[in-house]
Amino acid sequence: MTETSSLTGTVFLSKLITQYAQLHSKTVGNGAQEYIRQIGIRAGEWIESFYDESKELNWTPDQYAEVIVDLKNSIGGHFSISEVHPDHVIVKATGCPFGDVVQDAPHLCNMTSSVFGGIAARRFGYGKVNLRKRIALGHAGCEVAIYFQPTDKEEGDEYKDLPVTPKQGNPFEWEQETIEALHAELEKSDKMINSLVDELEDLRKQVKMENNS
Repeated sequence: MTETSSLTGTVFLSKLITQYAQLHSKTVGNGAQEYIRQIGIRAGEWIESFYDESKELNWTPDQYAEVIVDLKNSIGGHFSISEVHPDHVIVKATGCPFGDVVQDAPHLCNMTSSVFGGIAARRFGYGKVNLRKRIALGHAGCEVAIYFQPTDKEEGDEYKDLPVTPKQGNPFEWEQETIEALHAELEKSDKMINSLVDELEDLRKQVKMENNS
């Protein structure tokens, strides 16, 4: 028996998560990205408590960069700070916490975007994240730019006006309106799929009629 890599709990869990994410994406379509985004925003707030339990400290761009790199490396990534500026930071990675299996579900990169962007929005009032390079898309490494102010320099996902969980609260207690919004996205995906199925059925009937004529 040959082994290309050792089976560990981390490898197994990463594969399990990416396969679930892939199946979820195929089931609900683009709506899956919003699910990941919401989980990432809340996970980021939970992670913040490990660095500032009071949620009251003002972070500098340097401190922010150190935190997002440390949190990624703490869960198995290989991140480093590339650049720090007053209005934005750039971090790079040679390894993803999910490993190479992240290529099975590239939309999981939305987790990185929403964790980084959510923390920036809560600490600086605004966050814009551009995933310049992604291991999930076959790049040799990841490169992520996070802006603390609105900018037209490059595109990205914006994060602002995010609710902050009260002290001693649980960021993973989902509000009913969030659940309803996600359900609405799921319904839109269902309607789109049903519409496509109907169109395919009409096309099949049309082709059949033309063949019989």
